[in-house]
Amino acid sequence: MADARETNRPSPDALLELARNENRGRLKIFLGAAPGVGKTYEMLLSARAKCTEGADVVVGVVETHGRPETAALLAGYEIVPRRPVTYKGRIIEEMDLDAVLARRPQVALVDELAHTNAPGSRHPKRYMDVEELLAAGIDVYTTLNIQHVDSLNDVVAQITRIRVQETVPDSVLDKADDIEVIDLAPDELIQRLREGKVYVPEQARRALQHYFSPGNLTALRELALRRTAQRVDEQLLTHMKAHAIEGPWAAGDRVLVCISEDPRSAGLVRYTKRLADRLRAPWTALYIETLRSQDLSIAERDRIADTLRLAERLGGVAATLPGRGRVADDVMDFARSNNVTQIVIGKSERSRWFEALYGSVVHDLVRRSANISVHVIAGDALNKETIPRKTVRTATSSDASALGYVAAIVATAGAVLAARLAQPYLGAETIPLMFLMGVLGIAYYFGLGASLFAAIAAMLSYNFFFIPPLYTFTIADPINISALFFFLFTALAVSNLTARVRRQAELARNRAAITSALYAFSKNLASNATFDDLLWAAVSQIATSLKADVVILLPETSGQLNVAAAFPPGDMIEDSDVGAAKWSLDNGFAAGRGADTLPGARRLFLPLRTGRGVIGVVGLGPGLRSDILLTPDERRLLDALMDQTAVAIERIKLAKEMDDARVAAEAERLRGALLTSLSHDLRTPLASILGAANSLREYDELFDAQAKSDLVLTIEEEAQRMSRFVANLLDMMRLESGAVKLRREPVDVTEILGAAVRRTAPLLKHCTVEFDIERDLPLLNLDPVLMEQVFVNLLDNAGKYAPPGSTITLRARTVGSSVRICVMDEGPGIPEDKLSLVFEKFHRADNGDRQRAGTGLGLAICRGFVEAMGGAISAANRSDRTGAILAISFPASSTVRLPHERSVT
Repeated sequence: MADARETNRPSPDALLELARNENRGRLKIFLGAAPGVGKTYEMLLSARAKCTEGADVVVGVVETHGRPETAALLAGYEIVPRRPVTYKGRIIEEMDLDAVLARRPQVALVDELAHTNAPGSRHPKRYMDVEELLAAGIDVYTTLNIQHVDSLNDVVAQITRIRVQETVPDSVLDKADDIEVIDLAPDELIQRLREGKVYVPEQARRALQHYFSPGNLTALRELALRRTAQRVDEQLLTHMKAHAIEGPWAAGDRVLVCISEDPRSAGLVRYTKRLADRLRAPWTALYIETLRSQDLSIAERDRIADTLRLAERLGGVAATLPGRGRVADDVMDFARSNNVTQIVIGKSERSRWFEALYGSVVHDLVRRSANISVHVIAGDALNKETIPRKTVRTATSSDASALGYVAAIVATAGAVLAARLAQPYLGAETIPLMFLMGVLGIAYYFGLGASLFAAIAAMLSYNFFFIPPLYTFTIADPINISALFFFLFTALAVSNLTARVRRQAELARNRAAITSALYAFSKNLASNATFDDLLWAAVSQIATSLKADVVILLPETSGQLNVAAAFPPGDMIEDSDVGAAKWSLDNGFAAGRGADTLPGARRLFLPLRTGRGVIGVVGLGPGLRSDILLTPDERRLLDALMDQTAVAIERIKLAKEMDDARVAAEAERLRGALLTSLSHDLRTPLASILGAANSLREYDELFDAQAKSDLVLTIEEEAQRMSRFVANLLDMMRLESGAVKLRREPVDVTEILGAAVRRTAPLLKHCTVEFDIERDLPLLNLDPVLMEQVFVNLLDNAGKYAPPGSTITLRARTVGSSVRICVMDEGPGIPEDKLSLVFEKFHRADNGDRQRAGTGLGLAICRGFVEAMGGAISAANRSDRTGAILAISFPASSTVRLPHERSVT
């Protein structure tokens, strides 16, 4: 009953997945085989139906591509205004994610899921925006073409000869709650294309020639339908597990093949591969690990591991499960929980006597299969060339078995001697217990075979030495016959149970050791952020686990294979090993010592694989071992360690690629901003200077003295403007290169402010400058040249935003233990969301037509100079009126107090 209740219990993983998605928005993807099938049109129709049901629907972003029928459907929806982004001198409109989150509708329409956002957006890809909307509890309707699915990118490229650059991870489709395939016959789509309903005429003509052929469209349709069917099948399986529904539901085929140590298991795997291909169904190779598994020879256990690896190479899923009872029951439990519809198992070659004593897995499966089809086939033996055998050690355990039988004889003799000595004191009743203790010890330390031998030896010894007539195997009293029989039965049962417990303990201990090693290794990998630390953790863990010398070789950009990490440190590979390592990297198979390829090398080289292919090679040397041949358990541990290492290396590489892309995007943004500044802030004053100079040269006799003076003044002011621009660029270069040298001396803030006001007088002629300086303000230990430049930049910035007739106030106060100097204007102020950005390079508060002249470097230079002198600078808005406050603070350590003068009498 306990097993039945456990079988009918919902899957904890499925329930956890449902709970995790409880507060998450629902994602519906309108999936198409190609552009133009009507995904956006169908999305808008579905959203219209939701609106009629009373749902709150807004448009985050929808692309009509000039199609009038799509634009007509878009009318009437609430559309969130898009956010303009400047990129390479152009204005690109992207979905305003923050606005959609603030609006918080029930359903958001987000077209073109695979779209790449413009640099400077919060997320590089639109599907990341969608994930943030879903996490906020907003349902999302979106569209996607099948060629943008990451795992199908290569397949689509082979079909169409065109590789799509924008892709979406498969996990996005796997998390989708609904996928609706928008299908259109190839002839109808081609007709729409010719009618100009998909692309403009010239683009449509090129598409018809290269992409929109009937063969291509048919293949893409099949990919879309097949990928959707896989997702629906996964949803069905999750539903069955969450509601404890026993399978199978024959909505789609799933095939299971049962393997064992039998050499014909490889043939079963190949047959299952062919069967699954015919059914277009996923398949799994399953091995049930029972107590008997520990009694298998190393060669048999290695055969099982090789067969599981063969299943993985053929595209199946390899699974190993611990047995909980009868093998047939465990197989059926797995089949029902995974909605398996067909089971493949090999024909038994056991004798009738064996099946009568121990049962038949095949017969039990057929009887328990219910509506699951069972294929019983003969299979063929494993081809020895399929998997290299030389990488595995195949020593037998005959020495251990012989030692167990010798120990059984010694234990029985010891029990006889002990019973002889104790018989006068303890009585005859305790003698059988002494023999049982010996049988228990043999069963615990040496296993079932030795314990059965010890039980029979104990029974014979008990009869020979302690049952009258003594020293014969004759039994005179019939009661002693029954006693001896029950003794033998008890000894056999106890030895069997003890041996089983021993095997279970060994199995649990081995699994615990492997699990502990893998867990410690995964924690070590997770804590290592740098590439070198990760590689060192990998080689040291593999070397410690296998007691071997280990090197990891990674390819360089030039194609050369170099040692990236080694244990022991400094270990290098010989020239004879380079060829084996290169062959393993290029072909993805083992090479070198103990393998079938290049066995003359000193090391064994194994490829490091990820989903993107082979990324490196692991080389094993003998180290503390007599040889580098591995047992099956060691090989499985090595495979697990290598898989984790490969994934960690891939993670570090992807993180570096993302950082490089981010740096490149930032460099591109700064380059664009710099070019924009150069084009504006150099060309504008140059145009004024050239215009004034040409006027003086060409029309000198037409101008009076005042007009000439104004033109000369224009030339002077614009030249000074250019000079400030070049000075700012040079100052920024000095800051970024670390070439700023401080020449500190006690300075009076009032004098520096006065000098800065005099330098900026032409810039501030439209407003009034007021001083509000505290009396007895202490001197500051600063660089006067740099500090004057800071104030010049601050006054220049204030003058750009101060309206005519307004007042710019310069205030200096002692606040606590620091001196605070403020430049306050009466302009429009700084938007609250821009306060933290005003000191960034090339940032200017206004955009578009209202943008003031300037490079956006002045305040960034101020921050660099002030921080170099030990101060801090901040921006805020005035509370008494409109306007901005740019404040500089220097701590008490910067102040200088002059000694009081003494009066002389």
